Amino acid sequence: MSRIKRTTLKNSIFKRPKGFPHLAAAGILVLGLAACSEREQKKADPIDPAEAPITTQIEKKVENNPTKNAYFGDLHVHTGNSFDSYIFYNRTTPDDAYHFAKGGTIRHPLQYKLNLTTPPLDFLAVTDHAEYLGILRAMNETDHRVSKAPGAQDMFSTDQDKITAAFSKVGESVRSGIRYEDFYDEEITKTTWARTQEMADRHYEPGTFTTFKAYEYTAMRTTERITDDNAISVDGLTIAGGNLHRNVIFKNNAPEDVFGSLQSINPEDLWDWMDEKRAAGFDVMSIPHNSNVSDGRMFELTQYDGSPIDRAYTEQRRRNEPVVEITQVKGTSETHPSISPNDEWADFELYEYLLASNIKSKISGGFVREALANGLGLAAKGKGNPYKFGLIGSSDSHVAAGSYDEDYYWSKIGILDGTKARRASVPGYFKKTWEGVEVDPNVESTFMVWGASGLAAIWAPANTREDLFEGMRNRETFATTGTRIRVRLFAGYDFDDSILADPKLLEKAYANGVPMGGELPHLDGRQPTLLAWAMRDPFATPLQRLQIVKVWHENGQPREKIYDAACSDGLLPDPTTHRCPDNGARVDTQSCSITPDKGDPELSVVWQDPDFIAGQNVSYYVRVLEN
Repeated sequence: MSRIKRTTLKNSIFKRPKGFPHLAAAGILVLGLAACSEREQKKADPIDPAEAPITTQIEKKVENNPTKNAYFGDLHVHTGNSFDSYIFYNRTTPDDAYHFAKGGTIRHPLQYKLNLTTPPLDFLAVTDHAEYLGILRAMNETDHRVSKAPGAQDMFSTDQDKITAAFSKVGESVRSGIRYEDFYDEEITKTTWARTQEMADRHYEPGTFTTFKAYEYTAMRTTERITDDNAISVDGLTIAGGNLHRNVIFKNNAPEDVFGSLQSINPEDLWDWMDEKRAAGFDVMSIPHNSNVSDGRMFELTQYDGSPIDRAYTEQRRRNEPVVEITQVKGTSETHPSISPNDEWADFELYEYLLASNIKSKISGGFVREALANGLGLAAKGKGNPYKFGLIGSSDSHVAAGSYDEDYYWSKIGILDGTKARRASVPGYFKKTWEGVEVDPNVESTFMVWGASGLAAIWAPANTREDLFEGMRNRETFATTGTRIRVRLFAGYDFDDSILADPKLLEKAYANGVPMGGELPHLDGRQPTLLAWAMRDPFATPLQRLQIVKVWHENGQPREKIYDAACSDGLLPDPTTHRCPDNGARVDTQSCSITPDKGDPELSVVWQDPDFIAGQNVSYYVRVLEN
């Protein structure tokens, strides 16, 4: 089944919006366009993960680059220690996830081989759910008390009704935040967390491969709109609600405990816990994800309890959440056509349903672009800007291996969606056409609209925990939908066209401006200049255009405008529409071949806002599109 596929390479998918209360240079988003049916899974050399060598930490000198390197990784990966991964036959451990990320081969729950089609990742965080961490594995593989709890063994029955009844207790517990005591055991969680930390330390190779100690906080907001009739179940299993999930990432050392939704479903309580741990010497941040299906709650204009946002809330949120995940397998959270009707790419990889439900999520409050503008509005009211964040992508894989390539795509839910037929990409059952084929409505609203994505990218002097963490803290990051476009953005008052050919471009950009994620103060009414640059992924298609997205807040409303700042093939943007002409690049949907001589390997521009207003507080970010 052919389909048009835009691989949004959110190169710095909003490279950490550079500052909101002041004129800011912000993040980067890269969109790629392609149209093909899914291809056969690529073959890999047989490697048994059980025999994979374990990396030991080696003392060596780490080289530092003062103008920084782009490092690509994944900060959202689940193994068999997650309850909603183990139930779908994922039996992997963090060791397997690290082995895959470093270029090794592991097995999918359906037993075919998984391996990267591109070079190894630079960093990885295993983020298994804090809730019931390791407990389903203990139920199935040990003689522990939880394995003998009423209904525990039903979880692994061949009777679907028994599985559903048992797993629904876990799902409802996670959704409500109320522990199901028969299945809960704090010692298992602590032991699993300790082993997770030990594996992260064992695979950490400073300068070569960075691991972060991490987990997922899995809070949801229920709504009266979700009932038994409209909650989706796939094979009878469901956890329905609005997504308020966060990945909790530690800089280096981590405490002995984790804070999940069974402790509180209010993210503000998570931030309190993080503040306490940071004061105790454990530097930490949380990264929200899938705001697109938060029912408009991720970027609200009030606090969790409905009270007005104040400076204390703003300072705590900014301290704890400097970064947002803006793309992953369950869709893109940049913007929505109803928010951005004049953005031709606002519909890129939309996933609109509340988790495990056929109810569409509320739009306002759920997308990053609107949040950037609303943050400026809150700052103008003296409340500070809680939405001054940078952006990353990640995968949210539940098979220990991120699916970043549409040509080699295994989705995320193990045995449920691990084949083309199970996610209805092909008719299945040896059929050649869709005639007479009925597709499960639950599959239509989930697996069929998910896609390969994404990667986190960080500009840092070296590939170490300290440098990468500080890169995120400073918001000098970007997001991609899987390709490895490199994107940079600076803002300053002294840039001109000559800098593009200057061999000391980067030194001068850092010395005379602010990088993505930073804030540029207003200066005597002078107009700032943006310096934007992007280089293609050599394994992907050439670049087609570089866009500047501008957001601000005016008359109580978020505002936006998009400018094509650099076009490929020697073309120039139309001065009226601010759009690049068609460069003639095409994809043959029958053969998947592309126009060979269109697009550029690199795009760079020195740009000034044609609609600049002195004194107006604005946030800019870059979005780069491939052919």
